[in-house]
Amino acid sequence: MTEPRRVVITGVSRGLGRAMVEQFVGLGHQVAGCARSNDVIGELRRQFGDSGPHRFDAVDVSDEPAVADWALHVLNEWGVPDLLINSAAIMNENTLLWEAPVDEFSRIIDINVKGVFYVVRHFVPAMVEREKGVIINFSSGWGRSTSPQVGPYCTTKWAIEGFSRALADELPYGMASIPLNPGVIHTEMLETCFGSAASSYRSPAEWAERAVPFMLEIDGEDSGDPLTAPG
Repeated sequence: MTEPRRVVITGVSRGLGRAMVEQFVGLGHQVAGCARSNDVIGELRRQFGDSGPHRFDAVDVSDEPAVADWALHVLNEWGVPDLLINSAAIMNENTLLWEAPVDEFSRIIDINVKGVFYVVRHFVPAMVEREKGVIINFSSGWGRSTSPQVGPYCTTKWAIEGFSRALADELPYGMASIPLNPGVIHTEMLETCFGSAASSYRSPAEWAERAVPFMLEIDGEDSGDPLTAPG
C-alpha cells in the first residue's frame, strides 16, 4: 500500500481525469480536481464529498487569474500536492494544418500549453519550497510523432514534452517533472479523430487501473524522462 498522498488533477470532467480521480480515491489518496463544467464538479462533489480529504472546483485552466485563485485556496485550505497532474486538454477537429481555424488553434494553445504553465506557475513554488513532489504533464503519442489532420494538437503535445523536460532541469534534487504519454484510450477526444474506431481501445477505467499505480511509483530518478503509461 502506497503512503497516502495529496494529488491535484486538472481536467477531471474528461474520461481519463474522472477515471484517475476514482482510482486515486479508491487507493486511499486525497484528490483536489478541477474542470470547466459546474455540472461535472457538482457530480464529483456528490460522489466523493467536498470537505475533508477531497475538493473539486470549477476552473478554466486557460484563465490565469482563475488558476491563481484556485491554487491559492487549494494550497491554503487543502495542502501542498505531492503529485500534480496536468491532464486538461482539447483536440482540434480533423483538418489540414493550414486550414485550421485561427480561433480553434488559439484555444488549443491556451488550454493545452498555457493552461499547464499557469497550473505549474501557481502550484510548483509551494512544492519547491518543500523540495518534494512530482509533476506529471500529459503528453501524447502525438507529442513524439505526427499524423495528418491533427497538427494543432501535435503542436501542443510536442510543446509539453519540451516544457516538462525543461522544468525538470530547474527542480531541486529529488523532485520530478515528467511528460507522460498515456497511450491510446477510448475517450471523447479520441472519437473526435478516430470516429467509431475509438471504441476498440481500452476504456478510461481499464487504463486507470494500471496507470495510477504506475504514476505513484514515479520519483526523482525519473525526472525529465519521457515516460509512457503501461498498456
